[in-house]
Amino acid sequence: MKNTGIPQIINGSKIILKEITKEDTPLIVKWRNTPSVQKNFIFQETFTNEMHDHWMDTRVSSGDVVQFIISVKDSAAPIGSVYLRDIDNSKQKAEFGIFIGEDDARGKGFGQEAARLICQYGFEYLNLHKIMLRVFAFNKAAIRSYEHAGFIQEAYLRDEEKIAEKFYDIIYMAKINTK
Repeated sequence: MKNTGIPQIINGSKIILKEITKEDTPLIVKWRNTPSVQKNFIFQETFTNEMHDHWMDTRVSSGDVVQFIISVKDSAAPIGSVYLRDIDNSKQKAEFGIFIGEDDARGKGFGQEAARLICQYGFEYLNLHKIMLRVFAFNKAAIRSYEHAGFIQEAYLRDEEKIAEKFYDIIYMAKINTK
C-alpha cells in the first residue's frame, strides 16, 4: 500500500493483520497447497512461488489487491491471510478472500475477526460501499463464519463452477457499508 495514513498493521482483539510482503511467499504457497485450504478455492491448481510473486508484482503493487497476513495476537504466530481483490474505486466495491492455513487455528473465531477487520478497513480507508465474496455451497463452516462477520447471501448459483469434471454450486454473499 502506497497511501500514507493507511494502516499497514491492524490490531484486533485476538489477531493482528500485517501487510503482506514477498518474504511471506513461502508461507502463502505452503498454505495454498494444503489440501484443506486448496479444496475451498475455485482456483485449485498447485500454487507456486512464481505465481505468488506475479500476484505481488502485478495485483498487490498496483493497488488492485490489499492483502494481510493474519497472526495470533498473543504469540505473533502467522496462521493465514485475508485480502480484498479486484478493488474498483469508481464502483466502490471489491471481492473478499480469506484462508486459515494452520489447521489448529481453525474454529477459534480468527477468520470472523479477520473478516470484520478487513471489511472495516475497506469501508473506512478504501471508501468501499460493497464487499462481496464467493463460496462453495458445501462449505457450511465458512458460510456460518461469513454470516457472523455480517455478510448476507445475495445469490445461489447452481452448477456455477466446473472443477475436475464435477459441477459445484456457488453462493454469493456481500456486506454493505451502511455508514
